[in-house]
Amino acid sequence: MTVLVLAEDDDDIRKLSARILRRAGYTVIEAVDGGTALEAVREHNPAVVVSDVDMPVMTGVELSLALRADPATRDLPVIFVSGSLIPGDARPTEGQATDVLLKPFLPADLLACVEKVLETGHIDGTGPDTAP
Repeated sequence: MTVLVLAEDDDDIRKLSARILRRAGYTVIEAVDGGTALEAVREHNPAVVVSDVDMPVMTGVELSLALRADPATRDLPVIFVSGSLIPGDARPTEGQATDVLLKPFLPADLLACVEKVLETGHIDGTGPDTAP
């Protein structure tokens, strides 16, 4: 099964998103903030990170930049999910997000975004590491 890290500080949104992803066959590691998500990435080696932008401890932008700074995770796809982004907002670019999904979203939108990122691969275009 494909492993995802889901970072979202809103319990209801996190639980609902995790349920949607699990029903689609993904293994979901939940994190309540960016710091916990960073630890989860290091422990579980996910294929993609789905992260809220505005979170305590470490924002989604800070999380993504920390992943980009580490050679082991620099090409890991990061999807930003946010209800606070407005047209022209620089945070997805600053955080080097692979894709952006705006809240509120339909379950099909979340799944399509994750599937698209998994199909197109990591930022460098190589795809997820399939080595054991």
